[in-house]
Amino acid sequence: MTGSLNEMPQIIPASPWVERHCPLIAAGGRVLDLACGSGRHVRLLAGRGHPVLAVDRNGEALAALAGLGNVETRQLDLEGDLWPLAGERFAGIVVTNYLWRPHLPAVLAMLAPGGVLIYETFMQGNAAYGKPSSPQFLLQPGELSEQVRGAGLRPVAFTEGYVEQPRPAMVQAVCAVRD
Repeated sequence: MTGSLNEMPQIIPASPWVERHCPLIAAGGRVLDLACGSGRHVRLLAGRGHPVLAVDRNGEALAALAGLGNVETRQLDLEGDLWPLAGERFAGIVVTNYLWRPHLPAVLAMLAPGGVLIYETFMQGNAAYGKPSSPQFLLQPGELSEQVRGAGLRPVAFTEGYVEQPRPAMVQAVCAVRD
């Protein structure tokens, strides 16, 4: 081995929330990993046999996913005026550590009948533990649950509050189904 352990790329494990709920997604159903970052959930879902659309604005992160079986990548601006995925449908949508309220209704609308939403991100109070700290990127108490109910989804599981791992933070998470 030529490099030290400090030079080895750090592998970020999948979120326990996503791991726990991804079996609810229909076998072989197409899944969107929105703002996928390094692709930790892309790999998990593709490994479970799902065709995955990995979307992020970071081309370098997406390039690292090139060549993975069952994975399509798209470098998109998710915060522009127009929603770039309009008209697409998915059996599963996974979003972690990302919130852009103006397009949240459009994200929820892409869930096909029987589809599963798995969403986990930061909430109010996270500023005490680091970034994000702007209220623009922090959910209010109960906000995610209210949003999915308002979109006609049925929450299967919901949690909010302090977590110790992978780092101390205030988070909110929901798993919901479109009946």
